[in-house]
Amino acid sequence: MTAPPNPFDPSTWLSLWTSALNPAAHAPTDRRFAADAWQKDPRFAPLAQGYLQLSSWMNQALAAAPLDERSKAQWAFAMRQVVDAMSPANALATNPEALQTALDSSGASLVEGARLFLADMSRGRIAMSDDQAFEVGRNLATTPGSVVFENALMQLIQYAPATAQVHERPLLIVPPCINKFYILDLQPENSFVAHAVAQGHTVFLVSWRNVGPEQGQLGWDDYLEQGVLQALTVAARISRADRINTLGFCIGGTLLASALAVAAARGEQPAASLTLLTTMLDFSDTGELGLMVDEGLVAAREASIGQGGLLRGRELAQVFAALRANDLIWPYVVNGYLKGQAPAAFDLLFWNGDDTNLPGPMYCWYLRQTYLENKLRESGGTVQCGVPVDLSLIDVPAFVYASREDHIVPWQTAYASTQLLGGDTCFVLGASGHIAGVINPPAKRKRHHWTGALQPEASDWLDGAQQVDGSWWPAWIDWLRAHAGALVAAPRQAGHRDFPVIEAAPGRYVKTAAA
Repeated sequence: MTAPPNPFDPSTWLSLWTSALNPAAHAPTDRRFAADAWQKDPRFAPLAQGYLQLSSWMNQALAAAPLDERSKAQWAFAMRQVVDAMSPANALATNPEALQTALDSSGASLVEGARLFLADMSRGRIAMSDDQAFEVGRNLATTPGSVVFENALMQLIQYAPATAQVHERPLLIVPPCINKFYILDLQPENSFVAHAVAQGHTVFLVSWRNVGPEQGQLGWDDYLEQGVLQALTVAARISRADRINTLGFCIGGTLLASALAVAAARGEQPAASLTLLTTMLDFSDTGELGLMVDEGLVAAREASIGQGGLLRGRELAQVFAALRANDLIWPYVVNGYLKGQAPAAFDLLFWNGDDTNLPGPMYCWYLRQTYLENKLRESGGTVQCGVPVDLSLIDVPAFVYASREDHIVPWQTAYASTQLLGGDTCFVLGASGHIAGVINPPAKRKRHHWTGALQPEASDWLDGAQQVDGSWWPAWIDWLRAHAGALVAAPRQAGHRDFPVIEAAPGRYVKTAAA
């Protein structure tokens, strides 16, 4: 193995600048430096090339450092934050595109950039989408439906049928409580909810409350009892179905699986099937998010908010953005503040900026039991709602989906769920990331997915998997149909005499901004 360059050796720096001053021989390939000025201008091309070469050397030096793998990964994450911030593209004086834009606009771009900067300062975050372009209930989360139940933690939405007949078993969706539910109901053309309704399913969906100080005492068990288990009960009573098809997305899947395991420990089996989308049940490999979690961090959180208080949604949003700073931070700094270009309207990024809070006790339980100690995968490893939890008692057919480029839930970790559940399980792997891989409507004809017979190891499964063009949604719909029961007349109205309609979807809870 070749030794990494020594940063204290003058010849290292001489080599760096000699290489940088010959940009034609080593043109930058990073997309941040794709413009001609970065490639050909002798004032800026060496900056780009020198920066990329130095970044490469730093990575080589870290790779050769005598550190254990976890420490090395932690240092790599921290170093990437610094290196990304050091990019010459991020400063006006060293960004030829921004300078040219300022000249061409007679300084108007700088004035507009200052306005955008001050606007972001006032809102406390970097805008990634045109905030004026969207409104929940107007052009987002518009699938017709009604709120048929609510408590201090959640509202339950029942969507109106779009077909004359529906399957007798409804579908209950448990979205992540870290963000708002309308990622699954963005606009009509990319709404997962609308697609399921159009296929003849009566869809119920949990809309988690964006909690405030008055809910700061709620714990993980409250999210199971008042959230998932309550929603299952109400959906069953309204639909009069024997059992409910269930779907959980991200931490919503962790909550759903936990709730079903609690029910199983009580001798109940309310679900007919279980779908998990980009969900972790085994937290052995949690990617870069897990690098931030250690005993010191968890203990500090428990001391500060573990007995009551809030984890602010803005803090979580900053953590997730840092995982992909060159996608979710610096492009908006450069285009907005340096070039004066306001972000375009993009529904997914509008949703991404709609922060939600979590109760401190709930968050601390989750952090310790999963990311830190990985107890959920163990039979009896956790006690939830007063009973020991064993995921293998969830003896229902399961559909487990993961996204291959997911930076939040590594696909191999999602695959591990197939070895924990007690029923017949299938696994589908989609292209793209945590959100874009899931929100992939068939009409777009984008991306592809893989299917195959289960194997003990994720790598073996991938070796034998078959690539299929297009969205994974049709495969899931086909699978769900087998567990949805016979077709019956669609209900003429939402709710039940014991659960009358409270208000129209999407309801009040989803419109509450994080305080």
